[in-house]
Parts: sequence; C-alpha cells; structure tokens
Amino acid sequence: MAKRGPRGEASKLDPAKEAFEQGSAMVHDHPLFAPLYRMVYVSQDESSFDGWARVTSTGSICVQPNRRGRPEEWAYVLAHACLHLGFEHFNLRRQRPKEWNAAACVTITRFLDALKFGQRPADMAAAPGDVPNEEEKLYLHYCEHGAGEALHHGGTAVGGDMIWLEERHWRKSADWAEALATGLRSGVRSAVDVAGGASEQLSLNRGVKMSAAQRARRWFVSSYPLLGALADSFDIIEDAAICKRLEIQVAAVDPEAQEIYFNPGISLTQDECRFVMAHELLHVGLSHLSRRQGRHPYLWNVACDYVINGWLMEMRIGSPPAQGFLFDPELAGLSAEEVYDRIANDLRRLRKLGTFAGRGMGDLREGGKSGWWLQGEGVDLDAFYRGALMRGLEYHRSEGRGLLPAGLVESIRALDRPAIPWDVELARWFDEHFPLEDPPRSYARPSRRQSATPDIPRPSRVYPEAWDQGRTFGVVLDTSGSMSRSLLGKCLGSIVSYSIAREVTALRLVFCDAAPYDAGFLPPEAIAERVEVRGRGGTLLQPGIRLLEEAKDFPADAPLLVITDGACDRLRIGREHAYLLPDYARLPFTPKGPVFRVRD
Repeated sequence: MAKRGPRGEASKLDPAKEAFEQGSAMVHDHPLFAPLYRMVYVSQDESSFDGWARVTSTGSICVQPNRRGRPEEWAYVLAHACLHLGFEHFNLRRQRPKEWNAAACVTITRFLDALKFGQRPADMAAAPGDVPNEEEKLYLHYCEHGAGEALHHGGTAVGGDMIWLEERHWRKSADWAEALATGLRSGVRSAVDVAGGASEQLSLNRGVKMSAAQRARRWFVSSYPLLGALADSFDIIEDAAICKRLEIQVAAVDPEAQEIYFNPGISLTQDECRFVMAHELLHVGLSHLSRRQGRHPYLWNVACDYVINGWLMEMRIGSPPAQGFLFDPELAGLSAEEVYDRIANDLRRLRKLGTFAGRGMGDLREGGKSGWWLQGEGVDLDAFYRGALMRGLEYHRSEGRGLLPAGLVESIRALDRPAIPWDVELARWFDEHFPLEDPPRSYARPSRRQSATPDIPRPSRVYPEAWDQGRTFGVVLDTSGSMSRSLLGKCLGSIVSYSIAREVTALRLVFCDAAPYDAGFLPPEAIAERVEVRGRGGTLLQPGIRLLEEAKDFPADAPLLVITDGACDRLRIGREHAYLLPDYARLPFTPKGPVFRVRD
C-alpha cells in the first residue's frame, strides 16, 4: 500500500520573480515595516492595470506580475503600499478619491525619500517641493488646482493605487496605526543599538540573506493566507547538532515549543521547502497531536502523513522531497482515523517506512517549552492553532485564493466544533441500549388524585417486584495495580448515575485480576454506596469476558462495558460492547466497539 512519490525536480525561480522575492524580503526584515507587512496579504493580480501595485482597505496588496523591477524597486513599492494602511489613508472616503490618493502618495514618497529605503521606480513621479506637506492641505490644494503629475505617485497612470472595499469582520480589528507605531519603535531601537555598537546590522536598504526554509515561511505569510498565520507563529530551527540529537533527517515540528526543525544537511529546493513546511503546519493546525487519543504514536503519524501529502499534491504547493514522502492515491478521501484503521494491522512493514523525521520516527514531536501553556497564560495551544487555521481558511476562500481539497476544508471546519465530552458520549451509549419508556401504570392499586381534580381517579405507577432481565449489562473491571483509584471511582460513579437515570435495575460486575471474580448482579444503588474492589495485581480480561458470555443467567443480548487502562491482553468479544479508557492510554489492538476516553 505504501508508495513513495517521485522526487520533485528543482525549479529555478524566474529572474523577475526572484527579484520580487528579494524585495519582499527587504520589507519583511526591515524593523519599521515588518509589523505592517506581516499583517497584509500579498497576491498577484493578472488584470490589466498599468501600475506596480494596488492596496485595498482590507489589507491586501495586489502586485502586477508583468512588471520587471529590481529588488530595491519592489521593496519601495511594497513599503509604499503598506504605508497607505499605516498612515490610515483609508479611514475617510473623500468626495474626490483621485486627488486624495495623489495627496497620500506624495506624503509617502517624501517619507520614503527621507528614510532612503529602496529605490523609487523611474515611472513614479518624485515628490514636488512647492506644495503643502500635510495630506489634508495637499488634498485641498489638488482639488483647487488639479493634481497633474502627482497622479503618477502611486505608480499608475490614473493615480489609483488605493482601492476601497467593503470591510469584513476579520479585518475590522486590524490596527494599522499601532502596527506602524510598533515598527517605528523597533526602528529607533535598532538605530540606537547600532549607534551604541551593541549589535551589527546591515544597511536597511539591503535584505538579509535568508535560508530556503525562511523564504518558504515568508511566502506563506505574504502569499498564502490559509497557513500564513500559523507560519508566522513558529520559529525555524536549522541547527545540525539539534537535528542530530533529535534524530531528524529532513524536518519535524514541535507544536508546544512552536518550532519547526529543518536539517541543514539536507539540500532542499525552494519548492520542496514549501511542501515540507505546509506539511508540518497542517500537522499542527489540524490538532493531530491531541486527536491521537491513545493510538500508536508512529502509526498515527504515518496515517496523518498520508492524508496531508494527498491534500498537498491536490493543492500543488511546492514539490515533495524524495526522502520521507508517503503518498498513496488509494487512500484519497479518507480521514486520518480511517487510514489508521487500515494500516494498523501492517505494523511490521510500516516500520520500514520513514516520515520526514526518518525511518521509524514521527515528525510530529511532543515536549518543548513545557510550562507556560499550563499556567493559564492566554489561550491553550489547540485553540490558538485551530483559530489561526480557521481564519486562514475564511480569508483564503473569501478572497478566491484558489481551490482547496474538500477533505481538508471538512477537516478544518470540524475543528471549529467543540469535542463531545466523554460522559456525554457514554450517556448516548446508555440511551441507545436502554431507551426510556413510559412507566407502566394500573388502576388495580390505590389511585392517586390531583388536588385540582380530586374526583377524577388516576392510575398509579407499577414498580416491578423483581429486576428486569432485559435492562441490564455487564461491567468488566480491570483491577490491576496500574488502575488509579480516581479513575475507578470516576468510571463507576458515571456508570451508576446513568444506570439509575435509565432505570437499569441491576448490572453484572466482574473484577478481573490474575483470575476473574464474579460479584454477581448488583443494583446500581449498592455500587453507589460501596463496593469492594477485588484484585489489584496483574491483568487478564479475557477470562472475565468469557465468564459473562458463557453464563446461563446473563442475557444473550446484554452489552458489555470494559473499564481498563489499556495495559491488558488482546480481547475477543462476541457481543455489543464498549470501552472506558483514560485519555492518555491506548488499547494493544484495534477495538471494534466504541471507546470512551476519561480524563483521569
């Protein structure tokens, strides 16, 4: 079943595209523009406008892909567009938008000229010296005397690089002025550090050389909103010593430490880095670590890899590397849970395969900077990653950034629904097997009367003299030493409360240790008061299950509920059954009945 995809051919960037990427890096790495640039979304606009770029009031920058410019020119154009947002030029809509656009562009041109950032393209007019300095006065001046050449400051023949769009709820909270203020503070701090000799810094007009992994992250932040917020939340670790110690051959991700590891000893192309980074980010965004639910860690990682790689091949994000690429077209359309069930019985062969972390290793790591998310600071990690992925999906689809696989969209949407608590799932199981019925009533007993109508006799409820054998079930209880007292108490307490609520008159309780001990039929109230747990040694559950299946006084259609911590033998149950496990445990076999996970 396991197949490896072909190695993606190394594709060289087009010179024009490479120049744009370098210019984008200059803006992204500049301390003044970085906070603004990380909040915008940059895309290519194939429509026929003759300028360099246009910026919308919702925070999108559309660049003209047919333009050929140097990196310094692209840096200037992108910074110009960001400053429209930072200077709050979209806050008020004027009656003459072209003149206001021209006044705003002149103000920005003066600012960039004084900053000496980038290089103004030749077809963008210089700032005139005989006009007012403030936007308001300059706008009134242009309304009275005409804008003329000032309309070319935005890089378009009509002076329209500012596009007003309808505000969307996820962009209303964007504080562009605060982002610019943050950038100004960072710029001043960097300048003071350089002047004091505390740090070395290259000229702000020149981009810092970035690795392929860093350029891939920058591309997601600027051009791929589905994963942009997640990509910006992670640090990239490219340390050969760390990768050797962690046995990472290509890449891995640690959601708790918020780190993505790339092995610098493996030469990946830019497209391969994008594929690998998208792969690791989807592991995090889809909460694969918390969804494992006691499954075998490596098998679960492999199942998730098959699903993610199938989606990425459909989305055509980069190209897969040869090493660690798991792909099988036969698994298309299946969820990670379904893939896990298919491959769980082929452990010997699957151990020979390798993820991006290496053979027999998972690229989804646990551990990291343990402590801060347990102390109640901010939201929990799962909620943060789910929110980032949901916002990315919403923006990606609303802006028409390309089609996404239906399975991926469904998985992301499912993350927005809160998980059903284990006790609610257990209650549904009881409802399914023990539905409540109208209680039997009879006029044979003394009638009951209502005070409002004392002359009308009413039937009284009839209580059975003996327990109803049709409303019972068996409980196989693991009493080994590894079962904590709190877990036993929580499980038995829930079973008792639901049994009483569903009018289960008695349940059959079997303690399983080195040998089974049949406590017989007990009313739920007796268990609620006190029950002596037998055993607390080893664990063998199959003899206890066989005892109930062969008991002549136990109904053939009564279900079984197995309570264990997973450290048990392989079970074979021939009737309806379910399992109660702590959330950290897993069964040593593939269960056929439902599994309810209890928080111990």
